[in-house]
Amino acid sequence: MTYKCMNCGATSEDWNRLCNPGTEDLEGKLCATSTDQICDERLPDMKYTCGTCGGLAPDAGHLCDPKKIVK
Repeated sequence: MTYKCMNCGATSEDWNRLCNPGTEDLEGKLCATSTDQICDERLPDMKYTCGTCGGLAPDAGHLCDPKKIVK
């Protein structure tokens, strides 16, 4: 079984490697997901922020007002 982190979208066969494991597909928005809810090792993968609430996501499709993070 594959588990998906409900905070940052990471997937793993081992649920212990995820900050908030779930078995459901990540279909919803990640808005209002603060940086303290995302695994430290997954923070570099977050490429977008929500212009409305500041949520983070690896792709624009999971945010309601996506803005690319420029480093």
